Amino acid sequence: MSLAGEGHLKIDWASAHMPVLNRIREQFEKEQPFKGLKVSICLHLEAKTAYLAKVVQAGGAEVTITGSNPLSTQDDVCAALVEDGITVYAKHNPGMDEFKQLIVKALETKPDLIIDDGSDFATILHGERPELAENIRGGAEETTTGIIRLKALQKDGILKFPMVAVNDAYCKYLFDNRYGTGQSAWDGIIRTTNLVVSGKTVVVVGYGWVGKGIAMRAKGLGASVVVTEVDPIRAVEAYMDGFKVLPMLEAAKIGEIFVAATGNKSVINGEHYAVMKSGALLANAGHFDVEVNKPDLAALAADIRTVRRNIEEYRLKDGRSLYLLAEGRLVNLAAADGHPAEIMDTTFALQALGLKYVNDNYKNLSKQVVNVPYELDEQVARFKLESLGVTIDSLSDEQKAYLDSWK
Repeated sequence: MSLAGEGHLKIDWASAHMPVLNRIREQFEKEQPFKGLKVSICLHLEAKTAYLAKVVQAGGAEVTITGSNPLSTQDDVCAALVEDGITVYAKHNPGMDEFKQLIVKALETKPDLIIDDGSDFATILHGERPELAENIRGGAEETTTGIIRLKALQKDGILKFPMVAVNDAYCKYLFDNRYGTGQSAWDGIIRTTNLVVSGKTVVVVGYGWVGKGIAMRAKGLGASVVVTEVDPIRAVEAYMDGFKVLPMLEAAKIGEIFVAATGNKSVINGEHYAVMKSGALLANAGHFDVEVNKPDLAALAADIRTVRRNIEEYRLKDGRSLYLLAEGRLVNLAAADGHPAEIMDTTFALQALGLKYVNDNYKNLSKQVVNVPYELDEQVARFKLESLGVTIDSLSDEQKAYLDSWK
């Protein structure tokens, strides 16, 4: 608890740069949409997430929060939240068994609503502890990986409650996935390695919105960028954006920094390690630490040692060295502070409004993945423009009539 003071400073700094969320907090304080309800949150537990928890609390909720990644939890932020009356089950870098138990404890409060990241909550609720889902009206999911899991549950006909797909909202993926990850992934890589990016060959694995952002920022930093893809449409897009497109096995031969951004497993694996240059850096920007295949890497290694905080050197049996950043976990959060506050302002505004939407409509919503209503997406964008002092045009009645007519 002695760390709480530093945590409060971090949260205050974040909140000062989140004007949209501040506006929603004022709305929640007046309306009390969650009065008398329990809300459990599983997210990367740092300052911006902490402020989202405080906004939900301001709406009348009894809030419990846990971390969605063992390395991204910041202990000083946890302490500050406890001082503010929020229950916290999290600490930095617990063992994996303890990490899971902390997530379970957040569910044992039997929440009415949840905010999830990577479907960590949903997986436990639909697998090991279904009895903890009894009170849940619904929730909101943050990530691409989480939406994939939820849709699999829906496909199997076993999803127990409606979940709003915050990740699929325009104001999430256009800004958070692209500009947020694009900046924060490189923040983590540069902080951790203290090496130059300019002049190096960067391989971006996957050209979804996250991959687009990472590639764009790598290009801006002066790198030569190679993209690998399995989707032909995205591959054409990467090519038209000016990037070299290669199969992963060919890209592995020339890459110096590799960043995985697919949401899938083993996209960088043993056959790729076998042809990589000595000194190559391996980083992951996907939710789980499965994109860079660690067992394959360990199997090729004669020795493994930590050479710098968040950098493990794998000395291979043939004398080459490959460097894994942040244990293959999300490099932007495990090795840095995650997305900029201004970016998470819109994402967490969608989380807060999405949670309210579920609570207001859960009796009429099917047990499935639910899109964020466009009106909420547009509302967040308008709030953001107002906070930036930017005004835009409106359609005239004549223009609206023209667009609505077939004549």
